[in-house]
Amino acid sequence: MITLYHCVSARSFRPLWLLEELGIPYDLRMLPFPPRSLARTFLQENPLGTVPLMLDGDTRMTESTAICQYLAALHSPGVLDVQPTEGAYGSYLNWLHMSDATLTFPQTLVLRYIHFEPAERKQPQVAEDYSRWFLARLRAVDAAVQQQDYLCAGRFTAADVAVSYALMLAGHLGLDAQFTPAVADYWARLRQRPGFQQAMTAQHQAALDQGVPTTAAPDIRP
Repeated sequence: MITLYHCVSARSFRPLWLLEELGIPYDLRMLPFPPRSLARTFLQENPLGTVPLMLDGDTRMTESTAICQYLAALHSPGVLDVQPTEGAYGSYLNWLHMSDATLTFPQTLVLRYIHFEPAERKQPQVAEDYSRWFLARLRAVDAAVQQQDYLCAGRFTAADVAVSYALMLAGHLGLDAQFTPAVADYWARLRQRPGFQQAMTAQHQAALDQGVPTTAAPDIRP
């Protein structure tokens, strides 16, 4: 059985949501945020102390979008995955990588320099600059979803799961108030998916059962 280590509403929500979409069994192990400080024994499993960590037999993965690509390719080829023979394959890969490198990354700097640094190290201007950076790069999502319901291949794919985490994180930061109507509608539409709602319920119940705080603590990797 697949094992997923997860913190509430961290990057590891991407593979959690995809596991629910796929309907395959998994063992969800909740950690307090940040696990490298509050769950030191986790460092024996992942020396980085970050989530996600997914174990699937001998396979160990720590990058959320890579896990999404892996799960979709193995368990939903040509459906939640996009095959190399499809014309949208390049777009699919581009969205997967953009989701973290371009859309999530600037938000982690907002988190760090507004919320996580001590008072003397907070940098409001850095946070403002990277908020604008994120919103500027969100134009790519806006352009795509003005033309179609999903990002690529004419269907919901793992790319939508990956990109949507950046929209979730923006909500935690209050940046969602600046979404364009098309992006806001896209995000609202995805939140109605049973897989998304099941993932939200799963993380909440698992946190309660395992004695972990249920409030969101977005993932940041300083």
